[in-house]
Amino acid sequence: MTPRLLAAVPEGRLFGALSAAVPEGRLFGLDGQTVASILIQLLNAAILAAALSLILYRPVLRFMRGRSEGIRSQMERAAADMAEAMGMKALYERKLTEAELERVEILERARQLATEKGHQTLMDAKREVNAMWERALAGIELERERAEEQMRLRIIEVSSLMAERLIERSMDRALQDRLYDDVMTELEGLSWPS
Repeated sequence: MTPRLLAAVPEGRLFGALSAAVPEGRLFGLDGQTVASILIQLLNAAILAAALSLILYRPVLRFMRGRSEGIRSQMERAAADMAEAMGMKALYERKLTEAELERVEILERARQLATEKGHQTLMDAKREVNAMWERALAGIELERERAEEQMRLRIIEVSSLMAERLIERSMDRALQDRLYDDVMTELEGLSWPS
């Protein structure tokens, strides 16, 4: 009882109400009916426990064993899948390493090829420049020879012109000077190849 209820019940009546159900001189009333009731309840509990163990224990045990087997098989599958995944990862990493090595090899070959190609192009350019230089020198020599030939022909032409004029006229000193000045003026007026 709560303290409020105890306070509401007068002191003498509280113990009197509790003691009225218990026979005198005993703590609680243990008579034949109470003992029979307790034995029946114990028998009912034992029957219920036996029935529940027969009805529920074996199916629950089978369910738990099945569940344990399912978990074990899942763990084994997970372990097998993990091993397969690790194998695939190792294979992938090996192939990745091989691809990297192949990439480096390809780049090295490309660099060597480019170096060789550049060297070959440089050598071709040098040969071409040398050939152009030789052609230019040959052209200059040919032009020089042509200019010398033209100069020689002009000199012959001017000389024959002078000789022709000299022969046509009688030569006195004033005539020679004048003729010389005319020829020189003509020669100055001519364009000379360079």
